[in-house]
Formats: sequence, C-alpha cells, structure tokens
Amino acid sequence: MSTRREFLQTTGALTVCFALPACSIDSGETQSGLLVAGNRLQVRADGTVHLIMGKVELGQGISTALAQMTAEELDVAFDRIQISTVDTDYSPDESYTFSSISIQQSGPPTRKAAAGAREKLLGIAADRLGKPLAALSVVDGAVWANGVDAGVDYWSLIGHDNIVFEPADEQALKPVADYSIVGQSIDRIDIPAKVFGAASFIQDIRLPDMVHARIVRPPAERAVLEKLDAAAAEAMPGVLKVVRDGNFVGVIAERESQARAAAAQLHNSVEWALPADMPNATEVFDWLKQAKATSELILDKSIQTFAPVTTESVSASYQRPYQAHAAISPSAAIASYDGENLLLYSHAQGMFPLREAVSHVLGIEPEKVRCVHHEAAGCYGHNGGDDASLDAAALAMQFPGRPVKLQWERLDEMTWEPYGSAMHIEVSAGVVENGDIHAWDYSLWSCPHSSRPRSPQTAGNMIYAQQKADSLALPPAQSIPQPNGGADRNALPLYAFLNARVHKNLVTDVPIRVSALRGLGAYANIFAIESFMDELAVRADRDPFEYRIKHLQDDRAIDLLNRLQEISNWSDRPQAGSGEGWGLGFARFKNRSSYVGVVMRVSVDDAGAISLLRATAVCDAGLIVNPDGTKAQVEGSIIQSASWTLKEQIRFSNSRKQSVDWLSYPILRFDEVPEIEVELMPRNDLPSLGVGEAAQGPTAAAIANAVFHATGRRLRQLPLN
Repeated sequence: MSTRREFLQTTGALTVCFALPACSIDSGETQSGLLVAGNRLQVRADGTVHLIMGKVELGQGISTALAQMTAEELDVAFDRIQISTVDTDYSPDESYTFSSISIQQSGPPTRKAAAGAREKLLGIAADRLGKPLAALSVVDGAVWANGVDAGVDYWSLIGHDNIVFEPADEQALKPVADYSIVGQSIDRIDIPAKVFGAASFIQDIRLPDMVHARIVRPPAERAVLEKLDAAAAEAMPGVLKVVRDGNFVGVIAERESQARAAAAQLHNSVEWALPADMPNATEVFDWLKQAKATSELILDKSIQTFAPVTTESVSASYQRPYQAHAAISPSAAIASYDGENLLLYSHAQGMFPLREAVSHVLGIEPEKVRCVHHEAAGCYGHNGGDDASLDAAALAMQFPGRPVKLQWERLDEMTWEPYGSAMHIEVSAGVVENGDIHAWDYSLWSCPHSSRPRSPQTAGNMIYAQQKADSLALPPAQSIPQPNGGADRNALPLYAFLNARVHKNLVTDVPIRVSALRGLGAYANIFAIESFMDELAVRADRDPFEYRIKHLQDDRAIDLLNRLQEISNWSDRPQAGSGEGWGLGFARFKNRSSYVGVVMRVSVDDAGAISLLRATAVCDAGLIVNPDGTKAQVEGSIIQSASWTLKEQIRFSNSRKQSVDWLSYPILRFDEVPEIEVELMPRNDLPSLGVGEAAQGPTAAAIANAVFHATGRRLRQLPLN
C-alpha cells in the first residue's frame, strides 16, 4: 500500500476529497487513491474528470445524473466525465443504493466537490494571469478573462503538479438559474454498451484461468442434509472439487457446462430432511394476525375540535401476498482468494456493507476483503446478490489461486432470494354526514422488510452463514423506524385527519425469508389508503379528486392532483359500470420524498380479464437533474407495480415454495403494458427528491379503483383477479 506522498508523485491530478475527517489517498490498482468517506473527484491533466461513485448503479441512471452535476459545477463538457464504480479499495463509503435517496445523498457532496475544484483552479489561474477572480469565467475547462480566452485551462494549470484539496464546509455552488447541463435529458452513459452487446454485466466477465461453480440447494429453507454421495459427481469430466460444509454443497469445474452437469448429478444423490413449518398458503393473512408479533402505536392524534352530529364507521381490509424480485437474470458473483486476500466482484447494492458481512462470516479481516461492484439485471431491492457473493467467496476459499465464477440458476433465484413480505391491513374511518372523514384508524400486520447483511450483527441473515457447519444465529427481526419506516412506510396518512391512529404489528417469528422489495411496505399501505379513499369518495357521492383535495393541506400535493386531473382528461371518463374504468392513486413516497399521482384506464371483459389501456402520471421530484431519466424511473415503476398488482404472488406448501419459474410465477408481458404518459412538475428552487419507488403504491391503487369503476366490484386482495 503506497503512502499519500508516494501516490502524489505518480501522476498530475487535482484530487478533491470531502466528508471529513479521515481523507486518505492510495493509488490501488487504478491509481485513483482512497477516500474513506464521501465522494471523490479527480480532475486529471489529460483533460478527463473522474467521478468515483459512492452509490452503485443499478440501472436507474444515477451515474449519468451525478456526472451531469459534476460537469455543471465544474464548467466542463459532459463527455469529459468518466465514472469509476464502487470499489472498497478507494471509493467513498455511502452504504447502500436504496430508499430512492441516491441523488439526495450523493448529489450535494458531488456538487460541493466539483464547485470546490473549480474555485481552486480559478484561484491558481488568477495568480498566474494576474487577474482578479471576478474577471474570470470558464468554458469547458478553458479560463476566460473579461470575456476573452486567456490561453490557460484546467489541464495546463494542473500540469505535473499534484494538489490535494478539501472544499470548505459551506462551499459556494452555482445558482440553479445558471444551469445548462443539469435539467437536460442527456443520454444515459450506461445504455450504449448494453444495447450493442458489449460486456456490461457481471455475467459477461471473463478472467484469466477462471473456473465455474454451482450450488446444490435443498428444496426448502431450514432443510438438513442427511446423505450426500459425491463420488459420481467428482468423477465427471472437468470437476475440480465438490465442497460440503454442513448443509452447504457446491461444485467447482473447469467449464460452466461441467459445473451444471455435476450439480445436476449431486441433486440426484443428496437426501434432505424437510421442515413442515410454513403457514398454509391459503390462510397466510389469518396467520399474520395470529403469529408472534411486536405491536407499536406509531401515530396517535386526537384533536376533537367539534362534536359531529352524526358519524358512521366504515371499514375494509386489504391484503398483499409474498412477492419476489424476480430479476430477469439470476444472481452471480466472482471471487478470487490467494490464501490471504479475497477479491469479490458483486452486483449487490452496497459494497462496504457486503465487505463487513463477508469478512465476518468467513473470518477474514475486513481490510483483506475487496468488494468491487459490477452491474447485473436490475431488481430494486435485496435480492440474491449478497448471497451469491458469499457463496462465491466461500467456494473460492476452498479453491485458492483461481477466480471462481458462481452463477445461480433460475430455481435458486426464485426460491432462495428474500421476498417482499405479505401484509394484512385493516382500516376504518368515522365519517360525518357530508362524507368528510372525522376519524381514521389503521392497523397493519407484516413480517420485516429488511434483513440486509450490513454488519457482523446481521451477517447471519445470509444463506451460507445459516447452512455452514459452524452456522451463525439468525439475527432478530429488524424494524425500520419512522420517518422512513419499513412495514409502516407510508402507513401514516398524508391526509390531514383530525383524529388518527396507526398500529404496526411486526411478525418476529418469520418462516419465509423476507427482506427489502422496491418500496417496502409503501406499496401495500398506499394501495390500502388510496383504495379506501376511493371507497369513501364513492360512498359520499363525491369526485375522487375533489374528495382527496378536501382532506389535504399540502400545497404541492394539491397542485399535483389539479394538474393530473387536467392532463388525464378526467372529466371525459366513461360512465361507471361500462366495462371501462378510470382510477386514481396518489401519494408522497415516505411522506417526505417525491409526489406521484397516477390515473389508470382499464377495461374488464365478461370473463373478468383486466386489460391496462393507459396510465397518466404526474411527478413532483423537486429539482430534476435528467428529465428523461426521471420519467423512465416513473414508467418502470408503473410497469413493475402493474405486474405485481395483476399477476405476482409466491405460492408455497407447508414445506416448500412452489413458485419456481416464469410459469409458476408469471409477470407482465410486453403486450400487456399500457400506454404511459408521464409529466414532470420541476421545482428548481427546491432540493431533488428520490423518485425510484414513488409510483409503486399509486399504480396499484389506480388499477384497483379503475376496476371498481369499470365493474362495480371492489377488489381488495392482491393480485387482482
């Protein structure tokens, strides 16, 4: 490991560090250095600018948006920006890419670094030119003095010098009114390679002398390995090693086809003792209410400002099943162990948390584990990426000296990834004579919505940690507190009810592996709240838009609903019960992030088949960095939510999961995707807000409400059929 001084002697560069204290630099393999916390920016003498990511790219376009921010504040052309993926050897530790907060978290320090670099370079230019700072400006890195090209640029100012610079805590930033790059729909930098078939995903990596591996999974969680006859598999061509560690079985071979064949042989020669402790799938919602749980009153508001003449109680229940991430390509990882150090290529959502968990499970010092992110198929949530990484690492330690590439099979992905929890929700409202809501009572039952292996304390959530001979204890169920919330995300109504109570019942004895699925509990909670608001509006014979606005005090929410009503041509909706219906769903994600409203048009035929015709959405995400990227996030969220809402549920018996492929776990097909229109309401004077999960809940409610207005039937259990 080189010293700070040695690194600074290697190359001419302006390196910007922030998130102090503890900014250290090390060249590593990339000669980019090491930053302990925060983002890091390098302006290099070759005319390029290197942005080292702290958040991983999952296909949502954050690398493009952060590159736009960098180019904007630094006053250089966008195509000068080069992105370095997250690598625990030199990247800032920004934990996970999750919760729709990448731009909110990484954006401000990225802007601060770029603005600080620009200020520092202009200071050097002012000294060299003998000009006041106020006389200088920048055009694509070229310094101009009093409107004339001064003959110097960033690259010549740097020359062969090395400058380590830390911007001030209150770094001056470019006024939003002067933006020319932020706010533009610049093409995504990660798309061309994917479109034209370049090596883009972790499955594309080919390393010298690489071998291949497969895992032999039991047919159910908590199964116990009773008998394994590995002789036939070990004798197969290309097989290098069969690994057994407690209930964990894997095989390593020279070629992928050989690893697959050997794994199939092992599947036929292994015997398992299966548990029979899963709840009856047909009674899962009753089970949720009866299971061991912790109960918490997370909202208790009572403002009895008047005594209504008449109140009537209206109640309803809503359910969401267990659902899968169902990534199009199964998880994969590559690991290499040299007898002391472990190198791991992973598509998990956080490299630094992964390093902590892997090092703990395998008994290696964290400093000897290097995790490097590489993209795979997006899934938005905690899927099998972490587990595949630990599987690969465990096998690599059994076969040191050669890189081990591990690929999960479709069966592995569908039956071993952590699911999004089933939820049961009961809501009642006290309504006065005109239909207005006087009181609100809301209760939910759910398993946890995160079991991420982010530390030694939670590493036991990983499959290998539970299956190996000296297994780790399963950590206690995690509850994510408000204001973000897990099971109770968006359970607190955005509507201004005078009297409101919200109960969360978190099931702590969890028989089915669960964790974070896009939106966490917000999907089901918004589905329930917005469906119930529609029911109450119908009951009061009030327009669904007008009814919601009557109960809101949030001006941004009201503005969005008014705009959505206008662009959706709501006044032209067909008569109720005609077979075509329009439905409304709305929310502010986490009650503190983006606002999204959706109007969905559906048709329902005589057999009850639901067809999605058109989705119209309006999104308020504050300052919009890349409009096309933001729209794509809303569109993708609408499509995925529509698939959940109409098709997706995990089926299981009392001993094993039965949703194992695309036939037993169908998803929305291309020809079932509706026409989608998304309009943005940019508020450039306000901070950027996360948008990645904001349309999940509103879409579900909009579909359910549209079905009601088409048929007169109120469907409250997902998926709708």
